[in-house]
Amino acid sequence: MSLPPLPPLLDETLRAVTRRYRLPSITAASAQTQRPSPATALALAIEQARAAMVHGEVPGEALKRAFVEALARMVHQAMRAESGDPAFQAMVLRHRAAQVREYASLSAHADRDRRLIHATVNAIAHPARQQRTLPGRQREALAQLHASASSASWTELYDTVPRLLDMPEIANEPQFERGLTRLVDGPELQRLRRLEALAADELVRQYVSLWDRHGPRSGSSTAAAQGSVSQQRGAAVEALAAQALEALARRLNETQPGLASYRVVTSMRVPASIPASPERAKSEWDVVLLRHAEAVHETAAWDVCLLVEAKASVDAATTDFPRLLRGLRLLAHAQQHVAYSFETQQGPVSLNGASLSALTTDEAGLTRAVLYCSDAPAEATPRLLSAASRMQLLSADASLEFASSLTDKQHADSRDLEPVWHQLLESPRWAAVLNQYPMLRQVRGLMVHTEDLVAAINGTAQNGRPPGHSVE
Repeated sequence: MSLPPLPPLLDETLRAVTRRYRLPSITAASAQTQRPSPATALALAIEQARAAMVHGEVPGEALKRAFVEALARMVHQAMRAESGDPAFQAMVLRHRAAQVREYASLSAHADRDRRLIHATVNAIAHPARQQRTLPGRQREALAQLHASASSASWTELYDTVPRLLDMPEIANEPQFERGLTRLVDGPELQRLRRLEALAADELVRQYVSLWDRHGPRSGSSTAAAQGSVSQQRGAAVEALAAQALEALARRLNETQPGLASYRVVTSMRVPASIPASPERAKSEWDVVLLRHAEAVHETAAWDVCLLVEAKASVDAATTDFPRLLRGLRLLAHAQQHVAYSFETQQGPVSLNGASLSALTTDEAGLTRAVLYCSDAPAEATPRLLSAASRMQLLSADASLEFASSLTDKQHADSRDLEPVWHQLLESPRWAAVLNQYPMLRQVRGLMVHTEDLVAAINGTAQNGRPPGHSVE
């Protein structure tokens, strides 16, 4: 089933809105770039290779040479001491040093291990429980146990447990004894003690310093503050997008005097009743324009007209795009003759299954049904290589080995990077990188600035407003 035709005002608005984030074709991009950066040169080489393969051709030696030389330049650039990429430098250090790899592996479990340790210690030595213990060496040991856990002094905590186990008061409390034994014998405390010991290693300290330069550590107050700022930015963009669509809904309703056929909802959550797996799919849509539909089984229902996602940056939209596509496929599994209840900020809303099942992920379907909205300025020189593709290229084993040779001041031949070229052309794991430029163009083609959307709404309404209606 296909979606019904868009109302003329909405169709005109989507056609008229300026797409300031749009990327040129690769031919135009190549012509505009006289001295490309390594990342741009890589994007051009990758897209030329993809285009050759689409036409059944094998990318030639000259293209391979251009790719590996650009990748070598990008690795050199990322390894610069002052202006390089600390995240990549940390990856190279992890690749080179066993103790850094061990530290990184243990760090992956650390948050969970700390939570389990704190829960066990609180069950035994919470300050409120300490107050119920008579003053003396048992209370002092319990206080030290709790203080060690609170300060992440894992070796000190480990050394405190035997003292408690030797106390007759604990021996007479089987629950305490079991908890302490589980604490000292469990893998969580062993991992945290090893992590504590490794933290003193010089290479590990260098590794941690590089990650700190890259950004605040997960769980830190700085990371929490940045997360709060990002949420505020996202909420602000979402509010601007909602205001724009509210204006569009009013314009659409003005074309049908006496009828309120269009409305806007926000934070629309996908119900579990849609018969498909929601795994890794978008489960909540930021702003949605709805059109009144015929009742389904005597239930007042609405059709989806436009799905809008608010993003603070182009990179955020690019990262989100695979989830968005999976979200559309999830909605398209709706049964045509069923009305589905969605929760929104405006309360429950019933959507027509036929409208949802008609959603598609082909270019035409996306163009008429989806917008990314942002208030970020368009870059003077857009990046042609996505952040995710850049990191996958840099984190390939051959790239890390090449960077290790640079670190050791050894000769590094760009031909050593040829395995990355072959992976790009042959491995399914590299398909997203191979197809990264078409995806970037598609995402950025769906992206509009909130000011441009408002201008297009006002402009099309001015051009096609019904008689007797003024424009705000």
